Amino acid sequence: MSDKPDNDDAEGAPGPFDPSRLRLSQSFSHGSDVRRALVTVPVRKPSAQDFFRVHPDENWRLDTALIEIKADREIYLVDPAIWPLFPNECKPRTLYTTIDRRNVLTLWPVRLPDENGRLDDWNRSAHEAAQIAMEKWVRMSADMALGAYRIDVAVGAFPDPVWPTDVTFADLLKIAFKGKMIEDLDHPVLRRLRGEI
Repeated sequence: MSDKPDNDDAEGAPGPFDPSRLRLSQSFSHGSDVRRALVTVPVRKPSAQDFFRVHPDENWRLDTALIEIKADREIYLVDPAIWPLFPNECKPRTLYTTIDRRNVLTLWPVRLPDENGRLDDWNRSAHEAAQIAMEKWVRMSADMALGAYRIDVAVGAFPDPVWPTDVTFADLLKIAFKGKMIEDLDHPVLRRLRGEI
């Protein structure tokens, strides 16, 4: 049996399993030029457990119409030409651009007032949370006794969010609604709503 450690080769140089040869340097991740590709933008309400911010620029939000298929938990963006043809299904919403503390971007749909200007306390408080979140980190949770969302504002010194500079709001819409844009009357969602499939 050899007295030579397995870490060294015959000439005394470090062997293939020597930890000093395999250890990553502290600068490994900094030395590579890597940018995370944005390929998914969820369309959802912020989690009650996460603090979030809303992009303050009005060009990063949109009042539009969406069709929500609740049974499938799917949300579709609808071409304006279709809105008057499906008034009961096309729901007016504001899409807010949000970011959480983990830098996850989302589009948050919040109901707009109806044709009579009415808005329930849940959606009114959601819009108010969005306004506050344009300047401060907030967390929002349902308060059944209140009949609205409770808005908690972070008092700690969280750093300001880093909004993406290499994408536009149109890019976010395209990513978020990839495969979920209704542009013609033959779309499977509209055929389903008409009872054809």
